[in-house]
Amino acid sequence: MWSTIRFSLLMASLGSMACAQASDSPLSIERMRARPYPGSALTTRQTLAPGANYQRRIVSYQSDGLRINALLTVPTGTPPKGGWPAIVFNHGYIPPQQYRTTERYVAYVDAFARAGFVVLKPDYRGHGTSQGNPAGTAYWSPEYTTDVLNAFSSLKTLPGVNKARMGMWGHSMGGHIILRAMVINPDIKAGAIWAGVVAPYDMLFNDLPQWGSGASASDPRAQLLAKLGRPEGNPKAYQAISPNAFLRDLRGRPLQLHHATGDTHVPYSFSQALAKGLKTAGQPHTLYTYQNDNHDLSRNLGIALERSIAFFRKNL
Repeated sequence: MWSTIRFSLLMASLGSMACAQASDSPLSIERMRARPYPGSALTTRQTLAPGANYQRRIVSYQSDGLRINALLTVPTGTPPKGGWPAIVFNHGYIPPQQYRTTERYVAYVDAFARAGFVVLKPDYRGHGTSQGNPAGTAYWSPEYTTDVLNAFSSLKTLPGVNKARMGMWGHSMGGHIILRAMVINPDIKAGAIWAGVVAPYDMLFNDLPQWGSGASASDPRAQLLAKLGRPEGNPKAYQAISPNAFLRDLRGRPLQLHHATGDTHVPYSFSQALAKGLKTAGQPHTLYTYQNDNHDLSRNLGIALERSIAFFRKNL
């Protein structure tokens, strides 16, 4: 009997330790909610050649005391009553040393800009000429989400932006950032996620082993494993850091999901898992499936962009 009691006490103690470890994790949703994301005014660093019906410039803002650069597009002409709707554009994983502010996602940004949205594409820390060290990926550490939440606050300071009509678009890793950001900040009105890394952590560990090998003690994935163990052995701890466990907190703010069945970078099952979670949580969402397309939806880029533009026009 005493052995049984001691075993129960040990299990309870281990459970309490796991909860404490999870709440202490910088990735904890509650911990991320508790801290501020003030951003700053946007400072122009370089004026670029204009687009068809919009102005382009490289700007910077503050995040955790770091200067983060971003690409900003603003429609030409007089803003509508209340101001322009605005989108924070979250790019997917690109090796930081290869990243350039004005490269990649050019057609995507152009489509939203032409449609009359202010677009801010943050570089994330350690990317291009942004200050700070790159964080690896957004699944194992909170830094990129922090940069995006500060970008969102900074965009609110831009004259001509309607603060009540702001959303986020994200691809791949950027989709994970959207999901995390939306359960933290209720001011983000809608999110469009393409090929997102948006599954619960047990699926991330099982199906993305190549992203953060954990071989190095300094690898963020290895640090998370050292602190929390694997998800199947510590489910409550991973629920505390997973945005998928907080979907009810979206409170009716819609998500639009796009994913190709032929995606070899991020499994289609990730978007299926999020769609199932959103349905269970009673949250509005749409999942568009693209047969035999790739991670970038290259064969369906036009229709996917049209769908996302229509989504933001309806929900922002």
